[in-house]
Amino acid sequence: MAKKRFTNGMLDKLVDRITATYKGDVGINFIDAANLPVRGRIIEVLECLFEVLFPGHAGNKAVTKSNVKYIVGDLLSQIHDTLVEQIGRAYQYQCRIKNCRHCDCESMAEKVAEELLAELPGIRERLKGDVRAAFEGDPAAKSCEEIVMSYPCITAIATYRIAHELWVRQVPLIPRIMSECAHARTGIDIHPGATIGENFFIDHGTGVVIGETSVIGRNVKIYQGTTLGALSFRRDARGRIIKSGKRHPTIEDDVTIYAEATIMGDVTIGRGAVIGGNTWIKESVPPGVTVSSANPELVYRKHATGRKKGS
Repeated sequence: MAKKRFTNGMLDKLVDRITATYKGDVGINFIDAANLPVRGRIIEVLECLFEVLFPGHAGNKAVTKSNVKYIVGDLLSQIHDTLVEQIGRAYQYQCRIKNCRHCDCESMAEKVAEELLAELPGIRERLKGDVRAAFEGDPAAKSCEEIVMSYPCITAIATYRIAHELWVRQVPLIPRIMSECAHARTGIDIHPGATIGENFFIDHGTGVVIGETSVIGRNVKIYQGTTLGALSFRRDARGRIIKSGKRHPTIEDDVTIYAEATIMGDVTIGRGAVIGGNTWIKESVPPGVTVSSANPELVYRKHATGRKKGS
């Protein structure tokens, strides 16, 4: 049977049908949107920031005691220029959406980029604590270098700590781009709006979700599959979701949350509490309390060891 050819006429009709769907669809079109941040450039910035935070870990540059200042200076200059451009684009996007004509987006971007770079020493100190918490909290860990180079939680937490600084400065789009890049790489979903204290460790990590208004204290350890989520959203008189307000849990210092635990809503898990695996929490838990689910009834069946003749 002869194959039907894709003719120019068919192509023209298909192009017309597709482009007709672009009309008026603000939010999924990127036409005439030169003021949107470029995702690839944001990823490049993250890679450069990781080189500053963990010098030499990616092996892109041979870092020695004699050249480290030169390499860090070169990276910071590159990060600064790209950040100013991309943050400026994000502000321009926001001004276009809000029909604002009075903002000095370039000056605002310059200020935020400089503030983020100034935070890097503090971010690095916090990450030292996160790596130390991973080393002390995981019996399988052989070295801090192993943790930095291979543990997905460090990628996710480091990305969060960078993105959070942009989030608190109300930079549009870019913090979520960063956090979702880490989510795609690690399977760990940390919203940049969350507040997370020192010495934070996520063991294994896959499937962890930490919502926007979550607050996590110091020395907290959580396992794979943990969700710090929100209950159903409040709605206004028109039925629209109300997005403001505290919707996610507060986890106080020294809490351990085991695998597949789900903690929902604006509840508080008190200091030193232990949340067992596969639990569903919708109420606050007092300090020092262990919460576990009842053991399910297990059924054991002995496997057949042989086959009948002729089977």
